[in-house]
Amino acid sequence: MEDRIVVGLDIGTTKVCAVVASIDEMQKINILGVGKAPSDGLNRGVVVNIEKTVNAIRTAIEQAQLASGIEVKSVNVGIAGDHIRSMRSKGVITINNRDNEITMKDVERLLEDCQRIMLPTDQQIIHVIPQEFIVDGQDGIGDPVGMSGMRMEAEVHIITGLVSAAKNMFRCVERAGYQVADLILEPLASSYAVLDHEEKEAGVVLVDVGGGTTDVAVFQDNTIRHTAVVAIAGQKVTDDIRIGLSVLEDQAERLKREHGLAYVDLIQDDEIITVPGIAGRPPKEIKKSILSKIIQARVEEILEIVAIEVKRSGYGSEMSAGVVLTGGGSLLDGICPLANDVLGMDAKVGMPRGLTGGLVNEVKNPIYATGVGLVLHALQHNKQSGGQVMIPNSTQGSSVEKVMNGIAARMKSWFKEL
Repeated sequence: MEDRIVVGLDIGTTKVCAVVASIDEMQKINILGVGKAPSDGLNRGVVVNIEKTVNAIRTAIEQAQLASGIEVKSVNVGIAGDHIRSMRSKGVITINNRDNEITMKDVERLLEDCQRIMLPTDQQIIHVIPQEFIVDGQDGIGDPVGMSGMRMEAEVHIITGLVSAAKNMFRCVERAGYQVADLILEPLASSYAVLDHEEKEAGVVLVDVGGGTTDVAVFQDNTIRHTAVVAIAGQKVTDDIRIGLSVLEDQAERLKREHGLAYVDLIQDDEIITVPGIAGRPPKEIKKSILSKIIQARVEEILEIVAIEVKRSGYGSEMSAGVVLTGGGSLLDGICPLANDVLGMDAKVGMPRGLTGGLVNEVKNPIYATGVGLVLHALQHNKQSGGQVMIPNSTQGSSVEKVMNGIAARMKSWFKEL
């Protein structure tokens, strides 16, 4: 079964999650092992302490290995952080084959033409995602391979990241004793776990509220249209509680998890919460409404920034499926009604889906959305683990996906220059 194993590694600001999964002959995905470790070596999604991050990675993967009984060699890593940028680009080529039939090489040549953009020296391309192809003026084409035409154009969504941030992520994984099979943008990975085809087709906003960053992805017509990473998330909520109520950080985190409410209007009984005093001082009594007001102010700020990003995408009026909230921050009570009001669209909490066996119940939680999504992304895109292919050729996807996989493999070569 080794040739059908894949590992997802979500290196977050507050936690590191490792998920080991397999795919069987019936294309059923089973979760074999899960590991989680506290993380304090990152700040807003970027590595700031190599040693702490290495230890957290090692702990999480060792837990997953123990649960699955499988030795992990390579992992699929998620990347986020406020250094992530996205942009649109266009390219055009002529088809000069004898019968003007478009081949995979033509698509590859066109996508490479789309990447001819000016980038700062400290930024590099992470993903190139085709939006649509246009053949001889006919638009809305998803896969042009096999069609006839003289002129082919493409519009793509390019995602870039800081070279040093990506290299530090690679360095941490390799120091922990593992290889990096692929690097995937975290909101893109999360979308594989919590969104279904109908939502992506109708138009949906994915908001992954983590510890250090809030990841936003806008989908429409089954294609990702806009991505953004916001450097305000769950840790800021905890900090606000700590400062506003003059409590310790672990007390603030406990208040948020056990008594937190993101919408003051939902409070029916304004109970008093008792917090132990610091260093022998008398206990502190806190009204739930005061705690809720502190939380709501910060969550509203996050959602207002999300609303700006949705407007910036140009697809704000086409989000028929509303917004899907995931990540640890989505566990706050009342966050969906607040999102309804701030964003003006239906909101729900997204749980990992598409799994059939193993430790399914253990990962049925928004905090595992990215980890599970990394696994699903790797399986769907026929990535490799330990030098072995995990999905039969019959399920490798469209011609465009095959071309994209080849381009991605070449683009990742810059990471190796450590």
